[in-house]
Amino acid sequence: MRAVDLSNVTWRKSSHSNDDGGQCLEVADHLPLVPVRDSKNPAGPALSFELASWSAFVAGVKDGRIGA
Repeated sequence: MRAVDLSNVTWRKSSHSNDDGGQCLEVADHLPLVPVRDSKNPAGPALSFELASWSAFVAGVKDGRIGA
């Protein structure tokens, strides 16, 4: 998988994140891959997923197939 330069992307926080410092996830849009990072550690690593894989994961979380 090729590397994607994330130094100038615009990150957005998940709409399910809250302001109390809990579990916060950020993603960047409009790239060949979907990068995901922990908003509490923006200088830390980001995981990148192919769009189809990320979409399947999100759909699974929304419909309860994936999650606690």
